Amino acid sequence: MAWTRPGAVAGTAVALIASTVVGCGGSGSPPQGGVGGPIAAPINLADCTDWEQASVEERLGTIEQLRNFVGGEVAGSGGRGVVLDDEDAYQLFENTCANEYARGFKLYKLYSRAAAFSGEAGQ
Repeated sequence: MAWTRPGAVAGTAVALIASTVVGCGGSGSPPQGGVGGPIAAPINLADCTDWEQASVEERLGTIEQLRNFVGGEVAGSGGRGVVLDDEDAYQLFENTCANEYARGFKLYKLYSRAAAFSGEAGQ
């Protein structure tokens, strides 16, 4: 039996899930509503449990915060980070966080890994 690092398996699974979910388009657009404040947890600690407990406004605010952070200027390159369309990000979190095994997945990791596969340069 071959030995595999547990982190490598989990990282690969997240990348595969993220690329699949974003590419699928989901069941439609996220609910319309005003963008509120982000989820109460710091953006580097917010996870799927926080997503599931958040209101629509908090979810949209969190996506905006992630887009601004991930799509910011890349030091030393003059370029900007890669971001997801807000609707794709919403569906990514809805689909991934619906799974019980994903409750501890960090939202910023899901977002940035999915953006690396199918995102566009931030503005």
